[in-house]
Amino acid sequence: MASRRKGRILAFQALYFWESNRVPVEELVNFAWLEEQKRISLDEETSVFSRAIIAGTIENINNIDRMIKDHLENWDISRLNRVDLAILRMSVYSLMFQKDIPASIVIDEAIGICREFGADESYRFINGVLDSIRKTLLEPEKTCVCQT
Repeated sequence: MASRRKGRILAFQALYFWESNRVPVEELVNFAWLEEQKRISLDEETSVFSRAIIAGTIENINNIDRMIKDHLENWDISRLNRVDLAILRMSVYSLMFQKDIPASIVIDEAIGICREFGADESYRFINGVLDSIRKTLLEPEKTCVCQT
Protein backbone atom coordinates (compact mmCIF):
# COMPACT_ATOMS: atom_id res chain seq x y z
CA MET A 1 0.00 0.00 0.00
CA ALA A 2 1.40 3.38 -1.00
CA SER A 3 2.48 5.62 1.84
CA ARG A 4 0.03 8.39 0.86
CA ARG A 5 -2.85 5.91 0.93
CA LYS A 6 -1.72 4.72 4.37
CA GLY A 7 -1.38 8.36 5.42
CA ARG A 8 -4.94 9.11 4.38
CA ILE A 9 -6.24 6.07 6.23
CA LEU A 10 -4.34 7.16 9.34
CA ALA A 11 -5.72 10.70 9.00
CA PHE A 12 -9.25 9.31 8.59
CA GLN A 13 -8.82 7.16 11.70
CA ALA A 14 -7.40 10.07 13.69
CA LEU A 15 -10.25 12.37 12.68
CA TYR A 16 -12.78 9.69 13.54
CA PHE A 17 -11.10 9.30 16.94
CA TRP A 18 -11.02 13.09 17.39
CA GLU A 19 -14.74 13.44 16.64
CA SER A 20 -15.50 10.84 19.31
CA ASN A 21 -13.04 12.01 21.97
CA ARG A 22 -11.99 15.62 21.20
CA VAL A 23 -8.40 14.93 22.22
CA PRO A 24 -5.76 17.61 21.67
CA VAL A 25 -4.24 17.80 18.18
CA GLU A 26 -0.80 17.01 19.65
CA GLU A 27 -2.06 13.62 20.81
CA LEU A 28 -3.48 12.89 17.37
CA VAL A 29 -0.37 13.84 15.40
CA ASN A 30 1.88 11.91 17.78
CA PHE A 31 -0.34 8.89 17.09
CA ALA A 32 -0.68 8.19 20.83
CA TRP A 33 -4.10 6.68 20.02
CA LEU A 34 -2.52 4.00 17.82
CA GLU A 35 -1.38 0.63 19.11
CA GLU A 36 2.35 0.71 19.84
CA GLN A 37 3.31 -1.83 17.18
CA LYS A 38 1.52 0.17 14.47
CA ARG A 39 3.12 3.40 15.71
CA ILE A 40 6.57 1.86 15.49
CA SER A 41 6.04 0.57 11.96
CA LEU A 42 5.10 3.99 10.52
CA ASP A 43 7.54 5.29 7.95
CA GLU A 44 8.46 8.97 7.95
CA GLU A 45 6.73 9.89 4.67
CA THR A 46 3.43 8.35 5.78
CA SER A 47 3.45 9.99 9.20
CA VAL A 48 4.40 13.43 7.82
CA PHE A 49 1.65 13.30 5.18
CA SER A 50 -0.91 12.10 7.71
CA ARG A 51 0.09 14.74 10.28
CA ALA A 52 -0.39 17.49 7.70
CA ILE A 53 -3.93 16.32 6.92
CA ILE A 54 -4.87 15.83 10.59
CA ALA A 55 -3.52 19.16 11.85
CA GLY A 56 -4.72 21.08 8.78
CA THR A 57 -8.22 19.64 8.99
CA ILE A 58 -8.65 20.44 12.67
CA GLU A 59 -7.10 23.89 12.26
CA ASN A 60 -9.59 24.68 9.48
CA ILE A 61 -12.53 22.66 10.84
CA ASN A 62 -15.03 25.57 10.82
CA ASN A 63 -14.40 26.42 7.15
CA ILE A 64 -14.40 22.75 6.21
CA ASP A 65 -17.66 22.02 8.02
CA ARG A 66 -19.25 25.11 6.47
CA MET A 67 -18.22 23.88 3.01
CA ILE A 68 -19.67 20.44 3.75
CA LYS A 69 -22.93 21.94 5.08
CA ASP A 70 -23.26 24.08 1.96
CA HIS A 71 -23.13 20.96 -0.22
CA LEU A 72 -25.49 18.68 1.68
CA GLU A 73 -28.87 18.51 0.01
CA ASN A 74 -31.79 17.87 2.37
CA TRP A 75 -29.37 16.62 4.99
CA ASP A 76 -27.81 18.06 8.13
CA ILE A 77 -24.16 17.59 9.04
CA SER A 78 -25.16 16.44 12.54
CA ARG A 79 -26.92 13.44 10.95
CA LEU A 80 -23.81 12.19 9.14
CA ASN A 81 -22.25 9.07 10.57
CA ARG A 82 -18.76 9.56 11.98
CA VAL A 83 -17.04 7.53 9.27
CA ASP A 84 -18.54 9.62 6.47
CA LEU A 85 -17.87 12.84 8.36
CA ALA A 86 -14.19 12.00 8.95
CA ILE A 87 -13.71 11.05 5.29
CA LEU A 88 -15.46 14.21 4.10
CA ARG A 89 -13.49 16.46 6.44
CA MET A 90 -10.07 15.18 5.44
CA SER A 91 -11.00 15.17 1.76
CA VAL A 92 -12.43 18.69 1.83
CA TYR A 93 -9.26 19.85 3.59
CA SER A 94 -7.23 18.35 0.74
CA LEU A 95 -9.46 19.89 -1.93
CA MET A 96 -9.31 23.31 -0.30
CA PHE A 97 -5.71 23.48 0.86
CA GLN A 98 -3.54 20.80 -0.78
CA LYS A 99 -3.64 22.25 -4.27
CA ASP A 100 -0.69 20.09 -5.39
CA ILE A 101 -2.90 16.99 -5.18
CA PRO A 102 -5.36 16.62 -8.07
CA ALA A 103 -9.01 16.66 -7.01
CA SER A 104 -9.62 13.39 -8.87
CA ILE A 105 -7.05 11.64 -6.67
CA VAL A 106 -8.53 13.11 -3.48
CA ILE A 107 -12.02 11.96 -4.47
CA ASP A 108 -10.86 8.50 -5.63
CA GLU A 109 -9.00 7.96 -2.36
CA ALA A 110 -12.03 9.09 -0.34
CA ILE A 111 -14.23 6.64 -2.23
CA GLY A 112 -11.73 3.82 -1.67
CA ILE A 113 -11.49 4.52 2.06
CA CYS A 114 -15.27 4.76 2.27
CA ARG A 115 -15.70 1.41 0.51
CA GLU A 116 -13.28 -0.14 3.02
CA PHE A 117 -14.58 1.46 6.22
CA GLY A 118 -18.02 2.92 5.47
CA ALA A 119 -21.52 1.62 4.96
CA ASP A 120 -22.38 -0.18 1.71
CA GLU A 121 -23.66 2.77 -0.30
CA SER A 122 -21.86 5.61 1.54
CA TYR A 123 -19.27 5.93 -1.21
CA ARG A 124 -21.95 7.27 -3.58
CA PHE A 125 -22.89 9.96 -1.07
CA ILE A 126 -19.21 10.86 -0.45
CA ASN A 127 -18.57 11.03 -4.20
CA GLY A 128 -21.54 13.34 -4.78
CA VAL A 129 -20.67 15.76 -1.98
CA LEU A 130 -16.97 15.91 -2.89
CA ASP A 131 -17.67 16.37 -6.59
CA SER A 132 -20.03 19.24 -5.81
CA ILE A 133 -17.36 20.86 -3.62
CA ARG A 134 -14.73 20.31 -6.32
CA LYS A 135 -16.91 22.13 -8.85
CA THR A 136 -17.45 25.02 -6.44
CA LEU A 137 -13.72 25.35 -5.82
CA LEU A 138 -13.06 25.42 -9.57
CA GLU A 139 -15.41 28.39 -10.11
CA PRO A 140 -13.53 31.62 -10.65
CA GLU A 141 -13.76 33.76 -7.58
CA LYS A 142 -16.40 36.43 -7.90
CA THR A 143 -14.87 39.82 -7.59
CA CYS A 144 -16.60 42.57 -5.70
CA VAL A 145 -17.23 45.69 -7.73
CA CYS A 146 -17.51 48.29 -5.02
CA GLN A 147 -18.76 51.77 -5.71
CA THR A 148 -17.00 54.62 -4.09
